[in-house]
Amino acid sequence: MKHGRLLLATALENRATLLVLALFAGGLWAFIELADEVLEGETHAIDEAILVALRVPGDLSDPIGPGWLEEMMRDFTALGGTGVLTLLTAIVVVFLLVARLPRAALAVALAIGGGILLSTLLKSGFDRPRPDLVPHGSIVYTASFPSGHSMMSATVYLTLSALVSRVLTRRRLRVYLVTMAVLLTLLVGASRVYLGVHWPTDVLAGWTVGALWALGASIVMLRLQLTRTVERPDATRIE
Repeated sequence: MKHGRLLLATALENRATLLVLALFAGGLWAFIELADEVLEGETHAIDEAILVALRVPGDLSDPIGPGWLEEMMRDFTALGGTGVLTLLTAIVVVFLLVARLPRAALAVALAIGGGILLSTLLKSGFDRPRPDLVPHGSIVYTASFPSGHSMMSATVYLTLSALVSRVLTRRRLRVYLVTMAVLLTLLVGASRVYLGVHWPTDVLAGWTVGALWALGASIVMLRLQLTRTVERPDATRIE
């Protein structure tokens, strides 16, 4: 009986591993194809059409919707800013240190730091200009592709939600946590397009790479916990 349960667990683990690898490969292929289309200028027409559709007809300086919507979008975009994400990451890292999980804290810091480095390298490598079709609703300093706000919000929120869900025993709580992380990521990306500081394909690329990074980081963290290289939070599970 014990041997049978072991075989079943191994089979399920192998199946899950293959599924994750397939998702990762699919996401990577999608990003490469998107980047290729962007470099060739094939996406420019649809990028422009979406930006214009989000502006009042005849006045490209005015986003559609009431003033409070534009202000709300600025609030949403701040959720993907360097300051907010750095503060959130620091809070989680300090929490893990206080909980006496120093190696888990280091793993989280490295995962988020690696994502920031990757975002910087990709921006420098592609060096795509920011949209000049409409006035920017937010101050920008870096290149456009991929969207750093979109990528880093996906990296931080999805990685941290995956980590925290490991200490939740109820499935509905885990689903809720991951759903909220996805929602925050989508809101940040949508706000970047609405404010005219990114082409839609910038945001799509940022979401893709950020989700891939979060997926990879989560799998690495799980493997490290299974081998006891990183502490497992089993003793602090939340009902």
